[in-house]
Amino acid sequence: EVQLMEFGGGSVQAGGSLRLSCEYSGITPRERGHCMGWFRQAPGKERLGVARIERDDSVHYVDSVAGRFTISKDVAKNTLYLEMNSLKPEDTGIYYCVSDCFVYNNFWYAGDWGQGTQVTVSA
Repeated sequence: EVQLMEFGGGSVQAGGSLRLSCEYSGITPRERGHCMGWFRQAPGKERLGVARIERDDSVHYVDSVAGRFTISKDVAKNTLYLEMNSLKPEDTGIYYCVSDCFVYNNFWYAGDWGQGTQVTVSA
């Protein structure tokens, strides 16, 4: 059973930084073939992927966070990170750690989800 546990959410003013962590376990060999990443659900909106790291360690970001967010993974610690800098009010939302993710027709999908952590950015 895959378990994903996020840490590090909170409230910050615009221009500030936060670092999210996701401790994971139970990732199967099949799921290791897919990506891990972070989705965000803004208030009243659907969940959308914002950053992912592929099996070959290549990283991908949506345009709205590129240059400000950095995704990384520490395999020895079974932990996925999302470093968020120059935060904007529109970055506000619940951030979900995901595994078994993939992209199809430019849409991001994920098979396993953490419980989410709230990030609030005030103007």
